[in-house]
Amino acid sequence: MDVQNVLIDAYGRIKEEVHAAVDGLSPAGLHARPAPDANSVAWLVWHLTRIQDDHVAGASGLDQVWLSQGWEKRFGLTLPARDTGYGHRPAQVAEVRVGSGDLLTGYFDAVHERTLEFVRGLGAGDLDRVVDERWTPAVTLGVRLVSVLADDLQHVGQAAYVRGLVQRAEAEA
Repeated sequence: MDVQNVLIDAYGRIKEEVHAAVDGLSPAGLHARPAPDANSVAWLVWHLTRIQDDHVAGASGLDQVWLSQGWEKRFGLTLPARDTGYGHRPAQVAEVRVGSGDLLTGYFDAVHERTLEFVRGLGAGDLDRVVDERWTPAVTLGVRLVSVLADDLQHVGQAAYVRGLVQRAEAEA
């Protein structure tokens, strides 16, 4: 299996899990937080998508889908335009609200397609290209793509867990 197909498969698994975590949840379910300082499904999916969008855009030299395709305006959040959710406090988590899961999955799907377009053009040698010199050692494209995968999988797992808590609470009510 070549590098493109491995990455396409891995990123495709994130897409499946994002849809499984979001589909069918009401707005109340999307925003429910198991504790006051916990993250909601909406925030978790928005954040993992923002990270993928930001990091892949930076590595590819393309604009973020969030800005170039108008998702920032569609979401209408009060956060700064380039905010990815990194380091958010509970009050900022609460600001990420959506009218439906379709907005979240629509944005995720647009970022996913951009990611796949980029990955399809890669060769094995491209993974050694340095994309961020602010770290020691410098971050290569391969490390950045794996880092995004790891972060996204952790966050979508958290979203699935919160979804389960929300559904259990709704069933018991």
